[in-house]
Amino acid sequence: MLQILLLPLLLVSCAPPRCDPGFRGLCKPAVEEKPKCTDLLLSYCDDMAYSQTMFPNLLGHKAREDAEAGAEYLLVSVVESLLGGECNPEIRMLGCSVLAPRCEGAKVLKPCRSACEAVRAKCSHAFEGIDMAWPYFLDCDRFFVSEEEGCHDPLEGLRAGQEEEADATLEMLPPQESATTMQFTYHSNAQMISILKKTADRCADIARTYSIGRSLEGRELLVIEFSNNPGEHELLEPEIKYVGNMHGNEVVGRQLLVYLAQYLCSEYLLGDERIQTLINTTRIHILPSMNPDGYELAVSGVNDNSDDEEEGPRYDSWNIGRNNAQNIDLNRNFPDLTSIVYGRRRQKGHRTDHVPIPDHYWFGKVAPETYAVMKWVRSVPFVLSANFHGGDLVVSYPYDLSKHPLERNMFSPTPDEKVFKLLAETYANAHDTMSRESARCGSSRPHSRKGIINGAQWSSLAGSMQDFNYLHTNCFEVTVELGCDKFPPEEELPMTWHENHEALIAFVEAAHRGIKGIVTDEEGNRIKGASVSVRGIRHDVTTAENGDYWRLLTPGIHIVSASAPGYARAMKKVQLPPRMHTAGRVDFVLQKALPDAGMQEEDDTLPSMSTYDRFDPNNQYERYILMADVSQNREERREKPWWWNYFVLPGEPAPTWLLKHY
Repeated sequence: MLQILLLPLLLVSCAPPRCDPGFRGLCKPAVEEKPKCTDLLLSYCDDMAYSQTMFPNLLGHKAREDAEAGAEYLLVSVVESLLGGECNPEIRMLGCSVLAPRCEGAKVLKPCRSACEAVRAKCSHAFEGIDMAWPYFLDCDRFFVSEEEGCHDPLEGLRAGQEEEADATLEMLPPQESATTMQFTYHSNAQMISILKKTADRCADIARTYSIGRSLEGRELLVIEFSNNPGEHELLEPEIKYVGNMHGNEVVGRQLLVYLAQYLCSEYLLGDERIQTLINTTRIHILPSMNPDGYELAVSGVNDNSDDEEEGPRYDSWNIGRNNAQNIDLNRNFPDLTSIVYGRRRQKGHRTDHVPIPDHYWFGKVAPETYAVMKWVRSVPFVLSANFHGGDLVVSYPYDLSKHPLERNMFSPTPDEKVFKLLAETYANAHDTMSRESARCGSSRPHSRKGIINGAQWSSLAGSMQDFNYLHTNCFEVTVELGCDKFPPEEELPMTWHENHEALIAFVEAAHRGIKGIVTDEEGNRIKGASVSVRGIRHDVTTAENGDYWRLLTPGIHIVSASAPGYARAMKKVQLPPRMHTAGRVDFVLQKALPDAGMQEEDDTLPSMSTYDRFDPNNQYERYILMADVSQNREERREKPWWWNYFVLPGEPAPTWLLKHY
């Protein structure tokens, strides 16, 4: 028992004496070592204007090794290649000023906020282009201070001589030699979006980008628009659209439309009169990729093939990536309105325009990309459109669905056969080789004539985009097949652009053929939704929100009339001379009239405009999306950007601050 009691006493007597200030020399108080300036040894920061730094740094890294192990420094080290050389070395030096802050007299000098704000204004679009958030450690309000608080310029290390040389170089370069110069390589989705946004920034007075939606896997369906008043419909100015990459593995159209956007911007700035006139009188919308998910799959298929080839990549993956991420062929996913028209051919007064979408369509599989395009074409009064494909060399025009009872391939013209042939010939004849017999390739060869063909005569299909455009809206769309190689080698892209660029411009100019005008009442009020008819063509167009209309027509004499509920029909005789390159102006003034009982009874047998306005009336598309588990946990499902895995470090928290949509 005595041993047990003595043990605590022995332990106490053996313990080191406590630090008691009342007893001198008993022990020394601990002195906390203050941080001090140390040499700047981060290799990617060795060109900063200072050579001393201090740890902990502004992010709390206690030592150089901690800073080097973080995702922040990793980003600084690869940002030049990540952004394609843009904003280098500004971003890197800005990051270094936070990771290795300047130290003078044992004191940290924070970087200037003004420098940070200038770099962010210049470079934020570059991060958006690769779908990356602006890095948190470059938060101008959080880690940077004002001049009044005492700061240093983090970009001081850029030599004045280098700046002067860069300025002189920029002055000498013509506009087309800027960062938006055409690069004849295949672009990733992120690179494509970056190019479109940079092009819009460069030509901000005549261009803008906007999104019409997202693909199934969350990729943006980005449109670039050119107009002298971007973002607004202008009275009597026709609107045209170009759509590429509907089939993900047919990639040439996607690249051509990116090049076209760069070309329009550059030529406008250079003062090209033709391009300036075109943009000042036309509103041009370009959607380079309708199926970005399919494109990514097609690219991966090409890369997989290249791994097996000693002589380099082969582009022979015929159908990999054709469909969207749901395995839906987007060019067979639109409402089949052609069958409805064929079923009503023998009805008196049957119409082939503004055919409503049947309610049963919404109970099937409707792809997000299809849904986005349908809403787009209903919201903009498009006059003309081209949809770019690959696998043949020909321009196809409606109808796509054969009128044969068994849907066998058969010539199946629309009421606007002459107009469609003229439009198809416009592209084919302006193309370097398409109209030549010797240039034919693919399955259209037996039936195509001078580079054009009726779609149903070539290959009958239901639910196509060009049939939907014609039967549901005012828009006349053709399909341009750009060559038999769907995914040609990159070295062929310059020649492909050379062969097509004149045709791309000439087709836009075709939107100015025919007639245009405004329909008003006797008091000058513009009438929305009035019908403009041409005798002998059973296909009307309707006036837009501001009462204006466009009617594509071939040269010749036409009897044109305008009508609207509650008004008497007005009629005019119009003569369009050959080689007329500007639409003739034909306005109509409608007089009030009592309803014609007989006419009203006849009209009641036709679909009303109120029926036409019904778009997914039961919200069935949203229900389908929920049933397909597409919208559930969308943030988790959305595919991470291509660069994500590079920044996920073993044993470290995932750098979710890099994600825009986190």
